[in-house]
Amino acid sequence: MEQPVLNVSGLETHFFTDDGEIPAVDSVDFHVNKGEVLGIVGESGSGKSVTSLSIMQLISAPGKVVGGEISYKGENLLLKSEKQMRKIRGNEIGMIFQEPMTSLNPVFKIGNQLVEGIRIHKKWNKKDSWAHAIKFLKLVGLPRAEELMNEYPHQLSGGMRQRVMIAMAMACEPDVLIADEPTTALDVTIQAQILELMKRLNNETNTSIIMITHDLGVVAEMCDRIVVMYSGKIVEQGTTKEIFESPKHPYTIGLIESVPDVRSRKERLYSIPGNVPKPGSIKTGCHFAPRCKFAFDKCFEETPELMDAGQGQLARCWLHEDKEKAALLEKVES
Repeated sequence: MEQPVLNVSGLETHFFTDDGEIPAVDSVDFHVNKGEVLGIVGESGSGKSVTSLSIMQLISAPGKVVGGEISYKGENLLLKSEKQMRKIRGNEIGMIFQEPMTSLNPVFKIGNQLVEGIRIHKKWNKKDSWAHAIKFLKLVGLPRAEELMNEYPHQLSGGMRQRVMIAMAMACEPDVLIADEPTTALDVTIQAQILELMKRLNNETNTSIIMITHDLGVVAEMCDRIVVMYSGKIVEQGTTKEIFESPKHPYTIGLIESVPDVRSRKERLYSIPGNVPKPGSIKTGCHFAPRCKFAFDKCFEETPELMDAGQGQLARCWLHEDKEKAALLEKVES
């Protein structure tokens, strides 16, 4: 069996604050195969973005990766120096950041920022790098690409800046592309273009993609497998088909039920009651138990591990210890 291009094992990222040590990412395990699109989904505050920044070694104080291993092509990235990571970032592992406003340098022109990364990683001359950058600006659907190269970030709209960031991440054609909410600031028509572009990159260059999003429509369209995160932990893993057809964790069921259905008319859309707990606030038991309608005594007393939930899926839920309790989930799905 082919070795995963990226393997995250036991990842723990904590933030050290005046209120104490806060575990933002708590013992996270997943892998990405060559050419695979993996979706990481969950509500805001579930640890998705911190996981991606941990992979890129971009966690800054007061945060720190305190445990685990991030293996890229068999080498642990956590043992790499900053100099070594600079060669990997952008060239071998690219990232589309969530905030285009803060990711682009306001005092440099778009062209200079695009060309810099291409020249550093590909060792091309300025002319070839400039042409390559224009090609990718056109690929992400930006009009008058040649003119944009000579403009500053503040002269572009939010959606245009986001597309510049996507072009920047894709320009060096990395082996792994981490996309953190890549379509959030974009119009629906542009979203479709960007997803189509990422699909084409995946198909033509066999690029592995980690798609971080809360949009289940994007996940259904793009991803081969799904990792569902809640309060810093993975609560379910499985193929996209199996998770949408038969979710095995109450949280995943709630996320899917929350998606509006244009085929039915409801007075009120479904929402999961309560909020994601503050990281580290729940010391024992299942983190989702306070919001779960299936929770029983054990859920509040013992923390479940990821367990086999059937059909190749893993779920962090005590219901799967008992067939009768697990059957309650099946009734909700139907």
